[in-house]
Amino acid sequence: MRFNRLMPLLLTAWVLLGALIAADKTTFQSKPVDQYPHRLTSEKVTIAAQPFLTDEETKEAFGKLNPSRYGVLPVLIVIKNEGKDTLKVERMKVSYVLPDNTRIDATPAGDVKYARGAKAPKNIPGPSLPGVHIGQGGKNPLAAWEIEGRAFAAKVIPPGESASGFVYFQTQETSAAALIYIAGLTNAVSGNELYFFEIPMSGK
Repeated sequence: MRFNRLMPLLLTAWVLLGALIAADKTTFQSKPVDQYPHRLTSEKVTIAAQPFLTDEETKEAFGKLNPSRYGVLPVLIVIKNEGKDTLKVERMKVSYVLPDNTRIDATPAGDVKYARGAKAPKNIPGPSLPGVHIGQGGKNPLAAWEIEGRAFAAKVIPPGESASGFVYFQTQETSAAALIYIAGLTNAVSGNELYFFEIPMSGK
């Protein structure tokens, strides 16, 4: 009998716990592609790329976690398909290219939690982020649900539609003169691969 009286209380506690967990997960919505300064249009496809480096920039998407402080640069990719055919993006390849032509390929979102991270100072002073190994003891901040939850996951983009999400680069160095290289987008009807995109971070 005592257990039956406790059941409503236990159920209420579980509901409240679920609500608290849901409330802790920040919401994030990308803007229309033409509202980002770093973008390029080719073959009726527009792609914007926006790096998230500072605490202020990452707060909305990742909450208290700033991946850049752990050696992982998140870059938001927004793709608008303004063509008449569906666009296949499942084989999209994205790289971060520094001014000296050093190319850093994106790390799959599921592998970010295994990255060798950086423990940067409280204020990020500039483009270089000094790094140290994330210890095996304690919780790895890069295992946060937002990393995979916010990742670019679209496989196709129908005509007139957009898709967005983050890609991640393991790098201790960033630069306003870097560019984002994107290749592997394919017209689903013709099977032809689109020309690659090079999006400079210093402007359109």
